[in-house]
Amino acid sequence: MSSSRTRLGVDIGGTFTDVVLETGGKLHSTKVLTTYAAPEDAIIEGLHRVCGKVGIKPAAIGQVIHGTTLATNALIERRGAKTAFITTKGFRDVIEMRTESRFEQYDLNLKLPDPLLPRNRRYVVSERMEATGKVLIPLDRHEVEALVDELKDAGYDSIAVGLLHAYVNDAHETLIRDVLAEKLPGVMVSISSEVSPQIREYERFNTTIANAYIKPLMKSYLGRLKDRLAAEGADCPVFMMHSGGGIMSLESAAEFPVRLVESGPAGGAIFAADIAARHGLDKVLSFDMGGTTAKICLIRNYTPKTARVFEVARTYRFKKGSGMPISIPVIDMVEIGAGGGSLANVDVLNQIRVGPESAGSEPGPACYGRGGERPAVTDADLVLGKLEPDNFAGGSIKLHPDRSGAALHAHIGERLDLDATEAAWGLAEVVDENMANAARVHAVENGEDLSEYTMIAFGGAAPLHAARLCEKMGIDRCLVPVGAGVGSAIGFLRARFSFEANRSVFMKIGNFDTDAVKTLFREMEEEARAFVRSCDAGADILAEHKVYMRYKGQGWEIPVQLTAQQAANPDAETYLKLFEADYARLFGRSVEGMEAEITVWSVNAFTRPPGVHRLAPARAGNAAKASASRAVFDPALGKPVEAAIVERSGLATGATVAGPALVTEDETTVVLPSSRRCIAQSDGTLEITTKSSAAAGTGDNANV
Repeated sequence: MSSSRTRLGVDIGGTFTDVVLETGGKLHSTKVLTTYAAPEDAIIEGLHRVCGKVGIKPAAIGQVIHGTTLATNALIERRGAKTAFITTKGFRDVIEMRTESRFEQYDLNLKLPDPLLPRNRRYVVSERMEATGKVLIPLDRHEVEALVDELKDAGYDSIAVGLLHAYVNDAHETLIRDVLAEKLPGVMVSISSEVSPQIREYERFNTTIANAYIKPLMKSYLGRLKDRLAAEGADCPVFMMHSGGGIMSLESAAEFPVRLVESGPAGGAIFAADIAARHGLDKVLSFDMGGTTAKICLIRNYTPKTARVFEVARTYRFKKGSGMPISIPVIDMVEIGAGGGSLANVDVLNQIRVGPESAGSEPGPACYGRGGERPAVTDADLVLGKLEPDNFAGGSIKLHPDRSGAALHAHIGERLDLDATEAAWGLAEVVDENMANAARVHAVENGEDLSEYTMIAFGGAAPLHAARLCEKMGIDRCLVPVGAGVGSAIGFLRARFSFEANRSVFMKIGNFDTDAVKTLFREMEEEARAFVRSCDAGADILAEHKVYMRYKGQGWEIPVQLTAQQAANPDAETYLKLFEADYARLFGRSVEGMEAEITVWSVNAFTRPPGVHRLAPARAGNAAKASASRAVFDPALGKPVEAAIVERSGLATGATVAGPALVTEDETTVVLPSSRRCIAQSDGTLEITTKSSAAAGTGDNANV
């Protein structure tokens, strides 16, 4: 067996670390509780488990692709390095002043999140650039050297540099970096013109500070991981999933760790996009629910929606604007604190609230028996009959229903005069409605109608809740693919090497400079292709081009996709027509007589994707045989129902299972309420539909 065909995908989540081994065209997976103190320990344990299943040694692995929430968690928990920030005089407080936006407009006691660095760790230099890049106030090297001496005495581990308009002219930032390298060679440095060369200093400064803040932590972890894998025999190339949905080298990840902030969820979106392509679905809602959070992403034409800015650590129940903005290419998704480990409580209005606080893996939900006392979503799922206590995570974790019931009664039931089952029902309905509402808002913000979409559900907890979410959102069809419990890790193995280069060059359509645009696109494409080539020297590399446009006076832009020909032969009239068409599609109409302008230019280079074999839908066949049954609470009916239990591994193509039923496997359980049924597809995917639509389509509505 060739080692180059044997690859390992690893996803570190807030509760579980998922490990997937791909060899000989087949996938083998396991889930291990995340080890917070040394995350690489869980990876090594999972590595040996999957290698043991297949009967190979770690030395047979030819490539490791990894994604992690460690960078995100370090920002949320403020566990980064001792960091300083150097900026232009007069702009020391930009990251604290934020913007004029109020995320909770009528809250008179609104509390803004604290900046990542306090004021006494923010320093200034006398310099100034125009927005065109012209130097107004030169930077004095002697002033920089004096400042660096001050920083040396303070004992900083990492330093961020963000100067006004450095995205146009990086000369002053480069000078500061050179002085720091000379006088403080052991200190890590991040400059905004490399980390995020884009307009809007608030977002750019925040992103650069975040990169510097987590750089020592991530560089140390990635170095330890590489060494541990080599010591175990897996001395092979290690790559990282980045937030934009592509793969980057370990060295680049260590230098720009802020690009890893959404790497785990990005892998999930890539996984869903791959499933969508195989099943010919051009409108997909990706639903990824793990142990700590739930992620929702819109996928059109087999491609996840992307953005240039997203937020980390939202403080007001995940309200947009209440978090820390990170300005890097990222797959656009909404993330809420609704995972299996999300904890519930009753507030002062006697309402059940779930998340964002999570039990994680230490101590975990009450049912884990590891010291957790407060009820989590997994406790509710267990009490409602969705989970088998002796077969959770493939039998590696034994669950304790009595502890779940006690926690639900103590923290919810006693306050609201409910028994344990009613408390679990209330908790489950709250978390499902939170997720459904987040999906509705995300769809409306993007001008989409969810009733036209197919849901693809994955993550350890998503198949338990997906059908109920479909009931709430009016979605008729849902797919649960093979390996749903470890979907993000599989997504890493489906991702391409990629890099997106961005430049902020302001240009009005009326002053369109064709030669300057040609030069700009050529330079960005060379940069992006060189990065991808450094990861995979012999790859066939493609490129996509975008411009971000707006009407004059607007505060935000929309992305406009260009063909290779439109990028190579730029034309103002063509760009304007494309912008107006996209603007009208998003907002219902364009604005006549208003001048348009371009603020950001983008080139994304990526390796050519492998061909995808399109699958024909399976016809409904015989009803699957149940191995047993048990009572499961159906929230739509408000009562327990007797649900058939079916082993997923025994389902042949076309086999049907009608709800109420549970389709079980090692990593998760698919819950079919009374309103739904499923058909096994040729690739093992379960297609869940309403019984009414299935009956209209096939005339077959047999029960198990």
